Amino acid sequence: MTITTDAPSVAADTYAKARLGLFIDGEWRAGADGRTFDVRNPATDEVIGQVPRAEASDLDDALAAAERAFPLWRDTSAFEKSRILMKTVALLRERASEIGTLMAIEQGKPLKDAVMEVVRVSGTLEWCAQETRRLYGRIIPTDVDSQLTVRYEPVGVVGAIVPWNFPAGSPMRKMSAAIAAGCALVIKASQEVPATVCALAQAFHDAGLPAGVLNLVFGRGAETAEHLIASPVTRLIAFTGSVPVGKELGARAGALMKPTIMELGGHAPVVVAADADPIVAARRTSAAKWANAGQVCTSPSRILVHESIAEEFIAEMVRQAAALKVGDPLAEGTTMGPLINEKRVEATEHLVNDAVAHGATIAFGGERLTGEGRNDAGYYYAPTILTGVPLDAEVMSEEPFGPVAPITTFTDLDEALRIANSLPFGLAAYGFTESASTADILARGFEAGILSINHCGGSVTEAPSGGVKESGLGRESGPEGVQAYLITKRVSHKLR
Repeated sequence: MTITTDAPSVAADTYAKARLGLFIDGEWRAGADGRTFDVRNPATDEVIGQVPRAEASDLDDALAAAERAFPLWRDTSAFEKSRILMKTVALLRERASEIGTLMAIEQGKPLKDAVMEVVRVSGTLEWCAQETRRLYGRIIPTDVDSQLTVRYEPVGVVGAIVPWNFPAGSPMRKMSAAIAAGCALVIKASQEVPATVCALAQAFHDAGLPAGVLNLVFGRGAETAEHLIASPVTRLIAFTGSVPVGKELGARAGALMKPTIMELGGHAPVVVAADADPIVAARRTSAAKWANAGQVCTSPSRILVHESIAEEFIAEMVRQAAALKVGDPLAEGTTMGPLINEKRVEATEHLVNDAVAHGATIAFGGERLTGEGRNDAGYYYAPTILTGVPLDAEVMSEEPFGPVAPITTFTDLDEALRIANSLPFGLAAYGFTESASTADILARGFEAGILSINHCGGSVTEAPSGGVKESGLGRESGPEGVQAYLITKRVSHKLR
């Protein structure tokens, strides 16, 4: 299997026009000491830009700007907040193609998917813009000469940290909810995909968001996170990333009694019951598995199929993988792009090799890809299907975060659920069945915060998402996502 590299060689020229910088107190700037991170195109391994690296003084400036802006934004009317956010929504939709192109270049997902991600985040912001006008308190019946009320108020300045795999989606889930709730924030985004989030920040600014409400920085992960957590300015830490890092940041925040929102990793099981349609199940599992080259925290990553329909299921999975067009994200018709960096390719190779060493069979893929006649084609790995994967293979306990679909069979549904729930993770889970009774068993039995039956749906704007066990704390999206940035205040007023 080879990759297509027939896209026009415009990536570097296009990216050179992107705005890359720190956005602090309503202004774009370089870092205090002039240091930068290289930005690479994962399709070519070419350095296409540099983004400033924030040092301690830059972080302090951002925190001070957020602290100054918070009272102003908190006291801005809900109608005005909503108006500014809705104007940002309009700008994002106008600029979706432009922003999506930058995302495809720097992150590697196909252009069509990248543009759709920008469209989706505009919907996320639209929901929050409307929700900011619905943050009602309540009056509680009490004595005739007293009034007892509950009020919701923004928590204050938020420190947020987001990863690279959804360059628009991950930042916007933090930005939209926090800003709609009336908070100010300092967000540390990934230096691997800076142009997308810089474009989001510019849209907020162009829509009239007051200076200092949104501050964007790029920096060394651990040092930046520690600085944001330790600062007395921040009142809440919102993080999306790996379980080990989330535990470390959560412990540091807990020592200071700072609340956290933690969306951490998972290892999503798929249980395909005996009465499921194996073709439908395979097609829908495939669509989710190969999206973003498997670099999704809710990606189907442990596939358990009843032995009676396994042969049909696997055959259809292979057909779907073979139909993918792997290649340059800007090339016409590309359906799967490269991984983000060399580290992800090496991790994928290791998991595949380990599974084979434990007795698994490669039904499709299992190799690094290069372009025809080239050996410098970037970070591509073939969509890979493993069958007969034993439970002691690393891929069955370690989230692959790449284009690997490990499949094993089962005979008893209770045993399948036991295997599905055996890990300390509980972010997403998926089940396929034609029986209402079996669907109820799956819905009750899965230990996960996000569950989909007969499809592999991801997060949606209007409903909460989040994990259980070691997959996180709190919820994002839906009313709960905005509520997470509010504090509840009880007011007891003696009238006479």
